[in-house]
Amino acid sequence: MTFAKVLIVVSVAAGALLARPAPASAALKLCNQTSYIVYAAIGAATKTELDTRGWTRIVPGDCQMPIPDPLSAPAYFIYAHTSQAHSGSSRAWGGAVQICARDTNFAQRMKLPAHGCQGNDFYKMPFAVLDRHGNPSWTTTFTESPALKTLKDARRAGVNRLLEDLGYHVNVPGERARDLALEDFHKRMKLPADASEADLFDALETEATKAAAPAGYTVCNDTDEPLWAAIALQTPKGFVTRGWWQVSPGACSRVLTEALKTDSVYLLAEHKAKHVVVSGATKLCVANFEFEIAARAACTGKGRTPMGFAVTTTKGRAGYVAHIGDNGLLAPAPPPHKAGTAK
Repeated sequence: MTFAKVLIVVSVAAGALLARPAPASAALKLCNQTSYIVYAAIGAATKTELDTRGWTRIVPGDCQMPIPDPLSAPAYFIYAHTSQAHSGSSRAWGGAVQICARDTNFAQRMKLPAHGCQGNDFYKMPFAVLDRHGNPSWTTTFTESPALKTLKDARRAGVNRLLEDLGYHVNVPGERARDLALEDFHKRMKLPADASEADLFDALETEATKAAAPAGYTVCNDTDEPLWAAIALQTPKGFVTRGWWQVSPGACSRVLTEALKTDSVYLLAEHKAKHVVVSGATKLCVANFEFEIAARAACTGKGRTPMGFAVTTTKGRAGYVAHIGDNGLLAPAPPPHKAGTAK
């Protein structure tokens, strides 16, 4: 189904959505009543334009407002997926409306009718129509199981799921296994005893992402400042360089989403102030703005310059996670925590 033909409310696949009017003080509120960390993208359309933005991160048992203003557009759309930190197959909530988005954070305005995606890293994702019944405020809740009856239930299940993703066995009768796992995780991460739930979820997701090594190429920022990353791939016709991806402190960005079929991926990373953190001997062309440059293109012109890329060996791997610290690339993450060693 194309955007121009959307006239009905589409069903939601691989999960469930509950929708209800929200108080006047809210605009669009998204609540997560699942055991997964969820990332959501939103689209708003008029007769002539489509605005899309993503991704809003919602931890289990929490709510976020991606649109803080009253809902006045004729049509709204939504798509969400689970965090790449979770083991096993990913889950998604969407529908049959094909709208362009990308895997990293984005905000895009397109003129309608739109016949294709703008930018090489954008592709069509299956959004659902958000039927707010004309209300200026609305709450949508992502649900998973009847056993998770409240946001509090989801919060607890979410912590348990991430602990399981890290190799702890906590989904057993009684509380001791969970208590020991949380105690061990706090010690390993040097989290204070009174760490907030937000800090706990941040640490759990980051560590689970390190262990997961999802298909594709992921860049994790283990520094205290935002990073900008660029990559290069060798093709039969030469190198192709792409950038930039912004990676927030303590976060990860999946810059390639398909399983790797190459022996090496070349990486460049720098702080916002142009302080280079990761580089190497392979000189390739980059630009000051979002770019994709083929080897045959001359590295001349405004904003283009050659810079050194570091090589990361990906031979035999479907997924690779590059961790960047203050002094450059870090050693590969240790294997997931083994059950039974919590003390």
